Amino acid sequence: MGIAIKTSGLSSAEAVEEAYSIPLSEIDVAKPELFRTNKMWPYFERLRKEAPVHYCPHNEDAGAYWSVTKYNDIVSVDTNHQVFSSEGGITLRDQDEDFKLPMFIAMDPPKHDDQRKTVSPIVAPANLAKLEGLIRERAGKILDSLPENEPFNWVDRVSIELTTQMLATLFDFPFEERRKLTRWSDVATASTDSGIIESEDQRRAELLECAEYFMGLWNERVNAREPGNDLISMLAHGESTRNMDKMEYLGNLILLIVGGNDTTRNSISGGLYGLNLFPNQYKKLLEQGPGIVPNMVSEIIRWQTPLAYMRRTALQDVELGGQKIRKGDKVAMWYVSGNRDDEVIENPNELVIDRPRARQHISFGFGIHRCVGNRLAEMQLRIIWEEILKRWPNQPIEVLSEPRRVHSSFVKGYEELMVQLPKRA
Repeated sequence: MGIAIKTSGLSSAEAVEEAYSIPLSEIDVAKPELFRTNKMWPYFERLRKEAPVHYCPHNEDAGAYWSVTKYNDIVSVDTNHQVFSSEGGITLRDQDEDFKLPMFIAMDPPKHDDQRKTVSPIVAPANLAKLEGLIRERAGKILDSLPENEPFNWVDRVSIELTTQMLATLFDFPFEERRKLTRWSDVATASTDSGIIESEDQRRAELLECAEYFMGLWNERVNAREPGNDLISMLAHGESTRNMDKMEYLGNLILLIVGGNDTTRNSISGGLYGLNLFPNQYKKLLEQGPGIVPNMVSEIIRWQTPLAYMRRTALQDVELGGQKIRKGDKVAMWYVSGNRDDEVIENPNELVIDRPRARQHISFGFGIHRCVGNRLAEMQLRIIWEEILKRWPNQPIEVLSEPRRVHSSFVKGYEELMVQLPKRA
């Protein structure tokens, strides 16, 4: 039990030497390849020590940008939307002028607040309570359908399947076509050298196909006698969203699809991977049982950090960490680095399932843009682990090899995690 850390970056002497040997001015932590190979850790470690607010003069996709890498600096940027605006977009790469997708996470108040309020009832406590039984039933069916004596890809069979079923329910989307949601989520965030899409033209074509499909659902819901309790109905009937044009509708759909899919699915995969990297923690889980699961879920979300960063744009000249950020500059808040800041979090590189104050992480962001679906994400993770423990209470699910990771510096995720189940209890 426990797999060798081959490419974690934390123990790779080659990655550490590389990160510390190049001039600070040449460090570009937004390169997707660093994340695909999981070699970004020593770069972030160096920036936190030597240049916590760091200027990168050129990135191939994004141009120049600032990196904010320490926990407290990230919180100060994230909670100051008056100076650090979301209007320029949430990724470092600018949207093309002729294909802009407005979405409420990339808006400032008051429009942001109005649109967010429209969809937030779907994750209100009363609605989450109604969803819990459905999620548990589905999680059980997914786990019961897994092959017992052969390796399989946990990402596809469990992580994607559970989150995509949930997303289809939230949208009241045709259930048998739910994997379209997975595809659109991947297309929206993929780079052209990721193997998912080959060109920007392909991305546009597939996202416009998404828009057309959802326009059909919009027209059904807007004409319904009684508004439904799903996200499309909420958008179609909401005062601040019912007059959106097609591109703003598509932008908000992509936000909800990626937010409801990528983040939870990569934490489900990352949790199992992390417990195999730290087998003493899996042993602790089996010994303590389901009571430790809620705390473990928060720790998994911190350790995994499913979205590596969020971008802001400076609305005025401002000083941060002794650096002068100019009006119009791009600023990346590297949540993935802040969650490993040892001045705030003890032994941050380790997964510790009974960590005190485990919810102290910044994976959900802070301030007005804090993840609207964070409680739903936590609930799905809690339920899948409770159901895993019911079926395999004495033996760990074994990860067989290093995962294949997503080629992205924005979505920190997994394409493949090969596992094998223990015998049933």
